[in-house]
Amino acid sequence: MTRGEHPQRLPAAGGGMVVLIVANNRHLTRIWSRHLQRQGNTVVVVHSQADATDFMRVHDVDVIVLDLNLEKGSALAIADYASYRRPSARIVFVSNSTFFSDGSIFNHIPNAAAMVPEQSPPNDLAAIVEYHGRAS
Repeated sequence: MTRGEHPQRLPAAGGGMVVLIVANNRHLTRIWSRHLQRQGNTVVVVHSQADATDFMRVHDVDVIVLDLNLEKGSALAIADYASYRRPSARIVFVSNSTFFSDGSIFNHIPNAAAMVPEQSPPNDLAAIVEYHGRAS
């Protein structure tokens, strides 16, 4: 996007939100995506830092579901980029580790909204995304 261009808004079904999922586990991202789409959201799934930042460069995003243990790039770099480029986007971090379980992620990432275990039931994750997305 060049200077003066405005980000594009993807059409969200039924007045839903645009949710960007950035995670390693393709099986889980399919499950999460289906649950979020059932709520009327438009969901985009990517698996790398480069793809996430490329998407946010052009498109508005309401919520980012972000795997803290991203293999292709840095989740914290994506969060930092989002806080600059998409400051209204809420970030729901998922992780299969206890790193940041003390809540310190909220001190480092201004638009961090939640931190949930990767093993959380998909309905719970969808409810958290819905709650924080509507609050933004």
